[in-house]
Amino acid sequence: MSETIATIRLDGKQGGYVPPKVLNIDPSLKMHKGSKHKLDPITFEVIRHSLWNINEEHGATIQRLSGSPVAMYALDLNPSILTEDGEFVFFGPYMQYMSGVTDTQVKWILENRSGNPGIHEGDMFLANDPWVGAAHQQDVMLICPVFHEGKLFCWVTNCLHQYDIGGITPSSFCPSAESAYEEGILIPPVKIVEKGVIRKDIEDLYLRASRKPEAVALDFRAQLAGNLTAKERVEALLTRYGGEVVKAVMRKILDDGEHAFLDKMAKLPDGTWRDRTYVECCRPGDRNVHRVQIILHKRGNTLIFENEGTAPQDGGMNATYSGWRGSIMVALNQLLCWDQYFAIGGALRHVAFNPTLGTMNCATFPASVSTAPVQAMEISLYPAYNVLSKMIYGDEKMREDIMCIGGTSQWPATIFRGTDQWGESFGYLLVDPIGGAIGAFSTGDGISTGGQSRTPICKLPNIEHTEQTFPLLFLYRKEVVDSGGAGQFRGGMSAESCFIPHGTARITHDTLSSGNAMPTSSGMMGGYPGSVNVFKFTKNSDIQARFDRGDMPGDIAQVEGEEVTLGLRQQNFLQEKNDVYGVIWTGAGGFGDPLDRLPEAVLHDVVENLAVSQAAAKQIYGVVIKNDKLDTKGTATLREKMRATRRAQRHVSQKNFKPGLPVTTALVRQVTAKLAVRKAPKGERVKRWCCAGCSTDLGPLTDNYKLGCARVDAPIASANPNVGDWKRYVDQKPIFRQFFCPGCGNLIENEIARADDPILEDVRVVL
Repeated sequence: MSETIATIRLDGKQGGYVPPKVLNIDPSLKMHKGSKHKLDPITFEVIRHSLWNINEEHGATIQRLSGSPVAMYALDLNPSILTEDGEFVFFGPYMQYMSGVTDTQVKWILENRSGNPGIHEGDMFLANDPWVGAAHQQDVMLICPVFHEGKLFCWVTNCLHQYDIGGITPSSFCPSAESAYEEGILIPPVKIVEKGVIRKDIEDLYLRASRKPEAVALDFRAQLAGNLTAKERVEALLTRYGGEVVKAVMRKILDDGEHAFLDKMAKLPDGTWRDRTYVECCRPGDRNVHRVQIILHKRGNTLIFENEGTAPQDGGMNATYSGWRGSIMVALNQLLCWDQYFAIGGALRHVAFNPTLGTMNCATFPASVSTAPVQAMEISLYPAYNVLSKMIYGDEKMREDIMCIGGTSQWPATIFRGTDQWGESFGYLLVDPIGGAIGAFSTGDGISTGGQSRTPICKLPNIEHTEQTFPLLFLYRKEVVDSGGAGQFRGGMSAESCFIPHGTARITHDTLSSGNAMPTSSGMMGGYPGSVNVFKFTKNSDIQARFDRGDMPGDIAQVEGEEVTLGLRQQNFLQEKNDVYGVIWTGAGGFGDPLDRLPEAVLHDVVENLAVSQAAAKQIYGVVIKNDKLDTKGTATLREKMRATRRAQRHVSQKNFKPGLPVTTALVRQVTAKLAVRKAPKGERVKRWCCAGCSTDLGPLTDNYKLGCARVDAPIASANPNVGDWKRYVDQKPIFRQFFCPGCGNLIENEIARADDPILEDVRVVL
């Protein structure tokens, strides 16, 4: 299968740019392709690490010079180094899905700018068009060619989320936009630096739409400094070692990454893996639930990603092909290329993306895409962890790298604006949810408020920094009990931030969220999902009276006032000085059956970690705790009762299911934590699914194993103690499906679904 679809047409009809396999480059542009055939290992390691350090210094330069809190605190940026023809050498440990589409930008420039206006020494190209290669309009790329001896040697690039580049909402997140015409300026790659000089006409055009042109101009200069720093460092390597040696190192980095990827592919079976999740609310007033689906095919050495079955583009929830591809590449990098130190180019030689255009995560122009990272891209990224993890579970060593979905799988954005403490206009969004949570591993618990896996270097901003920059006063920020998904290994906890206006009369807010009715941080292989997003808003509270008597509340429930349920895309509501606003972001998914968790670990979570409530310990984990002590006998009795209840739920619709089938044939492969494949019984050809624990038959390998399981359709609130009443936000009923072994009661898998959706066939292997 090919990545190729039509290249971008600047006539309003484009669906997204996907580079062809063979680039059509103007012959006037000379490319440096020569490399030394023999490379000693010491020289290779010295230059390899130098290139990595150049890329890291590149990112740090932007962070230090930009005055934007986006760069300083959220680290919403990423630098890259690419070969002359656009293959990744390295991308940085910042916001990774930004660099996930840098190669498409570079290849577009090679195809569409090499002849007119040309690519020359000292040039740089600015771009933010999501239908060419940006995540959304606010993510502005600055792309710099590096020449050696008159030939294009490589590219150094960066991407930085800009403070404001226009649109109907300050900060350029436009949750009520219906099309790109209501959002920030769209700029296909244009030459903004020509032969070392900034083109003032292009810069003026770029800044014209911004409410904060001075801040955006400073961001641009930080990006310019980053590129110049990286360019100078690469040129110093070329002077010292020569072009053929440095190019040989780049080629070897790519080849080593390719070989490592192929070694992994050789250990895994062919098959197809699917995951399904949902986005709520595509525009103000929408109460629908929109399906998102990812399909992963492994065919020999090739991985093919598809999004067929995803809901049509609609409202303001969409992303382009670039956003979809860049999101998937984050999980691909972390689960299959982590040993290559952010060098994913070699693996990409064997990865294809087959988009269904017109869908919410591969939207065609002029769809609204300014909010892409907080909805469509997050919902594209995190399910990729599930399909990739289930694929690699088949190898005993590789399964150690599995990671469940992390926190902030849907960002609960609160976009605020008004007049700040200095009397100046401001517009931004609360960055705190970047604190996220790391999902459970197949070998241990996740990490509470451990950041976001898509931004490995990110940090939760200090409250004092946020209060210094914006007119807010925080009442508290704390981790949320039960927010981490239950499992044999628990997902990391998320947190809650709560604040009031300070130094200003009022703040105007928009909400932009999903995952408030249905959990989006699903667990894996029997693990439960993390918590949902929650907005809390109490108007006309007694907070000032509490301050007067020296009483600082530790929870918004402690203040008295009028509780208001905020919509998921509620526009232009005011927060006055006595109004208290709290935001909880999604926790991380758990791994494995909660009844397999050591009772002592549950006790520690309840008494010491304050991560699990005593009620959840009993209801989900089957652990009885009395007076902060483990009731060992009561726990054993309760767990056996829970397993018996599971076994009794015989909802079997598989016509080829053979209850009580004696499985005497050898195990072929363990596919997930509780699912295995055995050889065909005597006289039959088709291998059969079975429970990995007790070998109970679950039907032929050609059918969905779930149809041979005991099944329970439980209320969605049973998925996590923090899930509230779904009817507040959506009209379509969500459920929590659970699939048990009818023989021993093992929990094999869970599913979050709309009640009328069919059972998902999440695994199909060829053995």
